[in-house]
Amino acid sequence: MNFGSKRRLRIIRDYCIGWILAFVFLSIVRGSGTIEEGSVQFEFWSTMLVSLIFGVIFGSISGYAQIITEERAYKRVSIQKLLMFRFLYALAFLFVLIVVSYYMVSIFFDVDVSFSQFVFEPGSFAIYFYILVVDFFMVVLRQINLLLGDSNLWKLLRGKFYDPHEEERIFMFLDLQSSTNLAEKLGHIKYSMFIQDCFNDLGVVAENEAEIYQYVGDEVILTWQLKDGIKNNNCIKAYFNFKKQLENKSVYYKMTYDSLPFFKAGMNAGLVTVTEVGKYKKEIAYHGDAINTAARIQGKCNSLKQEFLISAILREKLTSDPSFTYKDLGDIDLRGKKEDVTVFGVSKVA
Repeated sequence: MNFGSKRRLRIIRDYCIGWILAFVFLSIVRGSGTIEEGSVQFEFWSTMLVSLIFGVIFGSISGYAQIITEERAYKRVSIQKLLMFRFLYALAFLFVLIVVSYYMVSIFFDVDVSFSQFVFEPGSFAIYFYILVVDFFMVVLRQINLLLGDSNLWKLLRGKFYDPHEEERIFMFLDLQSSTNLAEKLGHIKYSMFIQDCFNDLGVVAENEAEIYQYVGDEVILTWQLKDGIKNNNCIKAYFNFKKQLENKSVYYKMTYDSLPFFKAGMNAGLVTVTEVGKYKKEIAYHGDAINTAARIQGKCNSLKQEFLISAILREKLTSDPSFTYKDLGDIDLRGKKEDVTVFGVSKVA
């Protein structure tokens, strides 16, 4: 299973868990020590089973809608159309929920009422409002998770980053070439749109299990846990997959911006400290020589006339792959480093 499939399954899993918890909460509030005004009476243990079934059904629907929004709609349509899509989806989602609920209530609670009576029963609109709020809350949580990085929200809530700890990681610094000339040529608004398109296309590296750590102007930092980065040479493939994605969209970039994006990269591996920083704006930060060295290596691409440089430390950890060639460029002096660092130029075999 590729990373794209695993990512989609994780989204659906998270939405299923969220909706199960939402329905369990509703069952506790409305079914423990209360009497319903309508014909449907909540019985605590029966509603637990219904909550599990509903949670999986509606979690799958919500998760799939979120996948479509992220992969097909976001940034491809105007914000007005995107909001309209979410509104229509919420109405359709609520209608499906009502229909499924009607048949579920008929089966599990043995209630004999017409569909119209069920829809307009006392207390029904409070539940409808609750469902829409939960859907909105799930979307907000998803956006926060995207801002922090995939799965980092849960780690942050568990306090995993509260105290600094060490991890072995790979870091890649990607830098847009001729950025100053591009900014002058396009103007700051169109240049920002150009950067947006480039970083949207960078999403292809998710297939190689890359985590996007930071966007810094026209530069982006990718990271992997060591085992994920060296597996199938994911960290090497990520750069060339991104490069191929930009080449595949060259006609779009030429027509829209009269310019073609080109990024150079530097990469290194090593032990770093990861921790939570900030009081009023929290961020997950990595500190250590490994990340600083990766930045310095990227800065040597132009002087060494290479598009992709990696350290010897990382080269030793990679498995052989006939798709790539590694050129030993010897020891080079890096700013801030007492000792020279051996680097390799990486090329893809035609």
